[in-house]
Amino acid sequence: MRTMRSFITLAAVFTSSAAGARAPARFARAASRVAARPMMAARTALIAGNWKMNTVLPEALKLAAAVKDASVGAPGDVAICVPFPFLESVSKVLAGSKVGLGAQDCSEADKGAFTGAVSTGMLQSVGCAYVLTGHSERRSIFGESDALINLKTKKVLSAGLKCILCVGELKEQREDGTTDKVVAAQLAAGLKDVSEEQLGSIVIAYEPVWAIGTGLTATPEQAQDTHAAIRKWVQGAYSAAAADRLVIQYGGSVTPETVDELMACPDIDGALVGGASLVADKFARIVNFKA
Repeated sequence: MRTMRSFITLAAVFTSSAAGARAPARFARAASRVAARPMMAARTALIAGNWKMNTVLPEALKLAAAVKDASVGAPGDVAICVPFPFLESVSKVLAGSKVGLGAQDCSEADKGAFTGAVSTGMLQSVGCAYVLTGHSERRSIFGESDALINLKTKKVLSAGLKCILCVGELKEQREDGTTDKVVAAQLAAGLKDVSEEQLGSIVIAYEPVWAIGTGLTATPEQAQDTHAAIRKWVQGAYSAAAADRLVIQYGGSVTPETVDELMACPDIDGALVGGASLVADKFARIVNFKA
């Protein structure tokens, strides 16, 4: 559970003088922030793999089976977002496991003359539990607007599925200090007309656009600060209880080498993993992060 685990992890590091001497100052500050506030509701971590437009069917089935096996003793929830053509086949591989099936996109419409589109009803019928909306590649490559992302998000919720809503800033926005403002605007637009009850089926994925597919990653301090800002925004827009319950993932080139340090941060509740989710042993290590 996230809040209790984060406090124990950070406190254990900083009660040891030897470890404290080696640890970066940013984690000392993070530990003090956790210790200074009252213990809150626990959150279950979610590690989700986003395969994007990768694999062919035999590869997809083999990788899904490996994820299923690797997730047996995982400390949190696990999901994989696979290409549309493989959803039903992968669903059969994952049957009876703790791994949730996810789609990478959906239509804002229920049905009709929308060639190439896939509805939430279709996704639900093949066993999907999660749907991504607002991914940076959908925003930048396909030109999806905040308004369209909001329609898709609400469509996912109305279908009874869980929505992973992605937000994040460009490199120049990070450099000019407007990250929090940009992310807040994306949250306000993406969650427009979403009730606090519906928010319970939302996961927020913070993905700094400059770190997607680049091999770059935000420092744990940068990621934690933005995650804390997201939680603060949700508290203001909804309630403290809603903010405390909200699972917030980090999604910026997460690797086996970076996952433990990121997951030690008090407001980071999981990861949305791209490239590393396509390599079975790498994703297995991320799924089994050190709690």
